[in-house]
This record gives sequence, structure tokens and C-alpha cells, in this order.
Amino acid sequence: MLRILIIEDDAEASAYLAKGLKELGHLADQAPDGDAGLELATSSTYDVLIVDRMLPKRDGLSVIETLRKAGNHTPVLILSALGQVDDRVKGLKAGGDDYLPKPYAFTELLARVEALSRRPKAGAEVETTYKVGDLVLDRLSHTCRRGDTDIPLQPREFRLLEYLMQHAGQVVTRTMLLENVWEYHFDPQTNVIDVHISRLRGKIDKGFDVPLLHTIRGAGYTIRDASH
Repeated sequence: MLRILIIEDDAEASAYLAKGLKELGHLADQAPDGDAGLELATSSTYDVLIVDRMLPKRDGLSVIETLRKAGNHTPVLILSALGQVDDRVKGLKAGGDDYLPKPYAFTELLARVEALSRRPKAGAEVETTYKVGDLVLDRLSHTCRRGDTDIPLQPREFRLLEYLMQHAGQVVTRTMLLENVWEYHFDPQTNVIDVHISRLRGKIDKGFDVPLLHTIRGAGYTIRDASH
């Protein structure tokens, strides 16, 4: 269960998000403007903040900047109708952790919120080894093994697998991979993800009894140990 604050002046959109999150067992508070949102964010503890960029009284970027200056490092997902690259860069530079242009699918918003909630908290020890089933990725030695087999990975394959294993058991969307593995804040309309997923699957699954890397049709990809 996550505790989430939604700072959104569109009452219908805010209610829709809150309802969807609550149906999944999360707690969702709502604030209709920047001032109210800032007050809630500073007086309570949340796992993730969902902040609309264009807000009355105090805009979303000002809310985020104020929180960051005060030492509040709660992960922030920015929502905005402004979806150009420059707009996203401004949002991230203001202290946002992720940026989702409107209109958006609730499933993608949920995937991003869950991904943000799993990030190490400020000052927390960073995990250096990831394990899914018998697959082990060591970030320090930059090595990968499955059982007794060493698996050589190219740098981009390593980063792709690292991101998938960071979010093991969760659905990772194509947009999340483009932004976090390739650092594209737009869709290049290529099959670059499909090619790398195929290569990675051939390395970590081919020849093994239990497949770990799965395609979720219409949603994205996930890595999980299906034997349990």
C-alpha cells in the first residue's frame, strides 16, 4: 500500500485518479491548488506525489522547487499538457523525478508511480546486486550470471536488464524504457526496444528451463521468476 498525494486542479481528473488508486488498495489524498498541495506535502509523509504542472495559486514547478529546497525528497511524477522535450526538461530540472504528458493511460501512470516508490530513499544504501530466480546481476563488477553460466552483455543490454530487474515483477512500459534506458523523451518510432529485448531474451532465457523475461501484450515487459 502506498500513500499518494494528488495535486490537481481538475476535480474530475483528480477524483478519477484517487478512485483508481484506492481501488488498488492505496491511500490517496487530494489538493486542488499549489498552496494546498504544498501544505499537505510538508505536513504529512507520502510515498509519491502526483503534481499537475499548471495549478492555481502556485504552479506545480514552484511546489516541487520549494519542497526540494526544504530537503523534501519525496518522488514526484509531473502531469502536464505541455509535452515537448523542453517542457519535460524544465520539469525534471525543477526537481521532478518523472514526467507524464496528458492525456495518459491510468495503467502507465500506475506503473510510473510504482516505479518511483521503489527508488532508494535519499541517504539510503543503494542496492548493488539484483536477483530474479537464478539470474544475478552485479552492478559493481558489471557481471551477469544465470546459475553457473556467465552471460556477457553489451552496455545497453546491461542497462536494460538492470532497469527490468530493478522493477522485477512489475510491468515496464516502452515509454519508461525509452526514457530511462535510452534517455529519449520522445518516441523515435523505431524497433530499437524490440531488437534489444529479443537479444536479451536470447542471452538470459535461451537454453534454460524457466523463462524470466516476458512480453505483456499491449502494456510492455516484465521480468519475473514464473517457477514460483
